[in-house]
Amino acid sequence: MTYNIMSATCPSRVVLHRIGARWTVFIVNALEHGPLRFTALATRIQGITPKVLAETLRSLDEDGLLSRTVFDDNPPNVEYELTELASALLVPLRAVREWAEAHVPEVLAARAALNPEHRQPATAPTGGR
Repeated sequence: MTYNIMSATCPSRVVLHRIGARWTVFIVNALEHGPLRFTALATRIQGITPKVLAETLRSLDEDGLLSRTVFDDNPPNVEYELTELASALLVPLRAVREWAEAHVPEVLAARAALNPEHRQPATAPTGGR
């Protein structure tokens, strides 16, 4: 079957919507080097709420992009890991991430040129990769 993302009824749009969702990119990147538990993910992905993290993890699991391992601890712990399918996303997502990080100044300058409210202070970024 041939898919055409530009067609309104193409199922590939569902896939693109999932991988293009705001927090999906962060979760996939956070899990690049191996499995993490919920609290480790929440700590690693600054700005995500526990509710949104739980919802996004559930969606990624339903879409076959994550595997969940439940540990019989007290309280129970769950570890999340990328599936082989999600691991295939790492290369294109890395390219998008590198492009975004390399072009921050140009995008911020363009934004500021059109709307002075978007001017950013000239400070060094924090956090790193």
